Amino acid sequence: MPQLYQIIIKANKIHNFYITFKYNLIIILKNFLRKEQIIDYEEQSKITRVIIKAAVLMLEFGAESILIEQTAQRLGKALGVDSVEISLIPSAIVLTTLLKGRSATTTRRVHHKPINMSIVCDVQKMVIEIEKDKHDSDWVTTHMKNIQPNYYNRWLVILMVGLACASFSYLYGADIWAFAITFISSSIAMYIRQELSKKRFMLILTFGITAFIATLLSSTSLLFNLTNTPNVVFAASVLLLVPGFPFVTSFLDGFKGYLSMAWGRWLQASLLTIATCMGIILAMSVLNIKGW
Repeated sequence: MPQLYQIIIKANKIHNFYITFKYNLIIILKNFLRKEQIIDYEEQSKITRVIIKAAVLMLEFGAESILIEQTAQRLGKALGVDSVEISLIPSAIVLTTLLKGRSATTTRRVHHKPINMSIVCDVQKMVIEIEKDKHDSDWVTTHMKNIQPNYYNRWLVILMVGLACASFSYLYGADIWAFAITFISSSIAMYIRQELSKKRFMLILTFGITAFIATLLSSTSLLFNLTNTPNVVFAASVLLLVPGFPFVTSFLDGFKGYLSMAWGRWLQASLLTIATCMGIILAMSVLNIKGW
């Protein structure tokens, strides 16, 4: 029995060694065939289109410029080209792939969408998987078609935005009535913003209309003397419209040398801020309120 037990153990070890050796051999052969694969101009053009599609996807959903460039270069290396050169402006991307002295260039227009970092993370995961398993351009195209934004439940967003704005009002000394009015005003404003975005209103109009409605709702605290801190309610109810992410990414792009992207994102954030201010001023003019 002990001899039979030892024979079984040795057989199991041999079997495990065979499985490991077979797996490693397949990986080595796959990588070797990948390196030896001849990429013609048509395939290079296809790779170029795949790379720029990934870059456009990241830029549309708010990724930082240096991250877009690094991801495009990594994706190009994984797909077999020698290098990737990319030029970013707020409204378009120009990308060139180089392979053995041959270049392929393409341009794509960018249509900005609401910021969603889940898209950026999915593209990053895809690039890591390509670097690991050496997929081809057709696999990348199919995979990117399945990448969809990961949205939170809209009512949860409304609730958390309302609580966040109300919490800011409390930190600035608001009483219980001011806290409640801020919560209601900002929650309704967030609902209006979501509805306007769903109907594809311009972002500037969305911010202006939302600020107008939020100011109208928060003005009840002053018109009906519901609280001793109406000025805090006015200020806290429109905090959901602060374009913090574009401002942050604009400064990061500027520090890292992407000046055109920095100016574009800073100007976009500034226009959204101006639209918010115009909505607030218009509401205060309608109600004949002189100030906070």
